[in-house]
Amino acid sequence: MDDTEQTIIRQLESGYALPPLSALAVKLLELASDEEATVEQMVMLIEKDPSLTVRLLNLANSSFFGAGRPAATLSHAVMRLGGNQIKLMALSISLRGAFPMGRVERFDYEMFWRVSLYRGLIAKALAQRSGAVNPEEAFLSAMTLEIGLPILFDLFIKGRPARFELDMEPLGKLLANERAAYGLDHRQVGAAALRFWKFPDHIVECQRLYGEAARVPGVSVLCALCDLARLFSKILLKSPGAFHLFYAEAGRILHLSHEDIHEIVIETFAEVEAIALGLKLEIDKDKDLMEVMEKANRALVRISQKISQFSEEKFHEELPSFASIDQKAKMVTDTLQAVAHEIRNPLMAVGGFARRLAISLDPLSQPGKYAKVILEEALRLEETLAKMPAESSQHGFN
Repeated sequence: MDDTEQTIIRQLESGYALPPLSALAVKLLELASDEEATVEQMVMLIEKDPSLTVRLLNLANSSFFGAGRPAATLSHAVMRLGGNQIKLMALSISLRGAFPMGRVERFDYEMFWRVSLYRGLIAKALAQRSGAVNPEEAFLSAMTLEIGLPILFDLFIKGRPARFELDMEPLGKLLANERAAYGLDHRQVGAAALRFWKFPDHIVECQRLYGEAARVPGVSVLCALCDLARLFSKILLKSPGAFHLFYAEAGRILHLSHEDIHEIVIETFAEVEAIALGLKLEIDKDKDLMEVMEKANRALVRISQKISQFSEEKFHEELPSFASIDQKAKMVTDTLQAVAHEIRNPLMAVGGFARRLAISLDPLSQPGKYAKVILEEALRLEETLAKMPAESSQHGFN
C-alpha cells in the first residue's frame, strides 16, 4: 500500500466523506455488542425515532409476520418479531437511510440494496440452519459486504468519465479495475467505513477476503459464510455456474444437505418482501425466483450436454479387442465414476430444488409452471444417467 492509499484509508477511517450513521444506529451497534443489554433498553431507544417506530410496526403487521390483532406498540412488535429481529431491522433501516435512493448516473442504488438484502437473508438462514455463527451478525456482515462500493462511487466516480463497468460480478475483476484506476478498492473502503461506524472487528474482517480465499480452512466461519451468501447473490446477478457452486460450497463448508439448502432458499424468498418493505425497497419476489430457477435450468442444460458428450465419445468408438477388454473395462468404470462425481451431484441439487419448489408454489403460477418444467427435465436426465452403466455392459465393457 503506497503513501497516497494509506492517506485515503486514514481519511476514511476518520470519517472523511463517509455518510454518517444516525445516532440511533450508533447506539444500536453498541447495544448489539453488549451481552447485558435488555430488550427494554432497545425499545426505549427506538421509540425516540417516531419514523423508525412506524416502519417497524408496519413490518410487524405485514402479511408475513402478522397474525391476529395488529401490534399497536413497539413492545407488542418485539413480542411478535423477537428482540433480535427488531434490533436487526432498526439497524438495517438506519444504514439504508444513509444512502440515496434510485439510480445516480451509472450506479443503481436500488439494485445494490436489493442484492445486499438477499445476501444478508441467505447468510442469516445459513447461520440459523448450520448453527455455525450468530444469525444476526451473519445478516449484518453479509448485507454490508460490498458497502464500500457506493462510497467509492461517490468519492471517485460520480460526475467523472467512466473508466470501467460497475458490475458487482465478477468481483475480482471489479476490485482489480478499482485498484488500477484509484489505488484502492471498494472492499478497503468498506473496511474503513465499518471501522469508523464502530462495527465489531470480526465483521470488518469479512471485507478482506473473497472468493476461494474466503472459503479455505483456517478462515473464520463468518467470513466463509458471507462469501457463500455472495455466491447466492451471483445467481441474481446472472453469473454462470453460480447455482451449483453455491450448493456445493454450502455443503462442503457448513455440512448442509441439499434439502437444508432448498429450505434456506425458499425461506429467504418467503421473507424478503416483508423485510424489503421495512427498508423501502421494491422487490419483485416472483421475478427474482424465476431468475434463480433460470440458473437451475441452465445447470440442467450443461448436465445434459455432458451426458450427451460422454455417450457419443464412448458408444461411437470401435469395439475393444479381447486383448484390451480388461483395460477398457477399467477405463469405462473410471469414466463412469467421474461422470457420477461431475454430473450426479449437481443433478441431484437441481432436481431436489425443483421438487421442493413444485410442492411449495402455486402450480398455476408462472414460477410454479416453470418449476414443473425443470423437474420433468431433471427426472429425464436422472433416468438417462441411471441407464448409462447398463448400456456400458451391453456394449461389452463388463
